[in-house]
Amino acid sequence: MRIILLGGPGVGKGTQAKKLAEKYKLAHISTGDILRQAVKDGTEMGLMAKSFMDKGQLVPDEVVIGIIKDTLAKPEIKAGGFILDGFPRTVPQAQALDELTHKMNIPVDIVVNIKASSDIIVQRLSGRRTCRGCQSVYHVLNLPPKKEGICDRCGGQLYQRDDDKEETIRNRIKVYEDQTSPLIEYYKKLGKLKDVSGEAEIDEVFAEICDLLSKL
Repeated sequence: MRIILLGGPGVGKGTQAKKLAEKYKLAHISTGDILRQAVKDGTEMGLMAKSFMDKGQLVPDEVVIGIIKDTLAKPEIKAGGFILDGFPRTVPQAQALDELTHKMNIPVDIVVNIKASSDIIVQRLSGRRTCRGCQSVYHVLNLPPKKEGICDRCGGQLYQRDDDKEETIRNRIKVYEDQTSPLIEYYKKLGKLKDVSGEAEIDEVFAEICDLLSKL
């Protein structure tokens, strides 16, 4: 199977990608991870990416696509299938990916779009607290520490990161929606898009995605 997983901040996309990769023995391709790995390995595309990253610039689409091409060309990934997590983000990226995967004869089978309301996402993310010491993550409702404001593991102080504050979260959601709404329409027209609610418990969301995949 070849899957693209879409979803805004806080919908649980990364968690679901890991669970699906484990269940179906798929390669979990996170663009951030493979970008960093390509830089670390010193590949041609990795060095090109590094030249932009060192200047604090966004890595151009053609370089990211080049790194994804190198990754998809690995025999174990071509044979075993993959989940793309965090790519594509725009229609031009999706078009370039379609062209690439068709040339390689590994077209994407399904695009799963995990959705959740802004209020749910804000509740999830704004409740996160991070330890200043060991970076352990807690949640004021779902995973509270034994003692308020104190890390269970190292006794460090818990704090709310700036990107977990409500105003920042709502801005991140808006940026994501503005960026990806054309992408969602693009995959709808291709008949590959399937929406899944990300508001249920993790295992319920996982079961719904597995049900979709079983129909492929």
